[in-house]
Amino acid sequence: MANQQAKPQEDPAYDPAEAQGTEPRDDTPPEGAEPDPVAALEAERDAMRDRLMRALADAENTRKRAEKDRRDAALYGGSKLTRDMLPVYDNLARALNSASDEARTAAPGLVQGIELTLRELTNILEKHGVTRICPEPGDAFDPHHHQAMFEAPVPDYKAGQIIQVMAEGFKLHDQLLRPAQVGVSSTPAG
Repeated sequence: MANQQAKPQEDPAYDPAEAQGTEPRDDTPPEGAEPDPVAALEAERDAMRDRLMRALADAENTRKRAEKDRRDAALYGGSKLTRDMLPVYDNLARALNSASDEARTAAPGLVQGIELTLRELTNILEKHGVTRICPEPGDAFDPHHHQAMFEAPVPDYKAGQIIQVMAEGFKLHDQLLRPAQVGVSSTPAG
């Protein structure tokens, strides 16, 4: 075992360049000497590669952001117009709800015209991703979809249940346009 060589892990003075019979590469030029043009070009290449990779990543992020903005504009771009149309829906619904039986018999064409107009407006809103939030009395109050306009103790209703619906709410896809306006029971537990 005379030809036994020291293992790199066991000998801290082990230098692989010496073991192979070559000198270790020293990239630092001696004082007063010209810098190595190959090393300078390699450093410049590495810097340019780094800048290129950063620019490509930035361009990809910009592309993704623009695509998300485009999708959001397609989905939610009409939200302002839709919000502005909600009072029209409310007024048509109020007109129908206030029409008495006498008015329905006296002017059936007018009532039917209001019904058709409201139905058409509802169909157009649904076609563009608008859904109605229509709570019923007795439903649980949900602060994500309902706005409490008042609280009142009402027999036969538990605290937190809806007792009256004043206006329906609306969502555009998953974005709340207007919460349903409701009255909520505040009946004390007992």
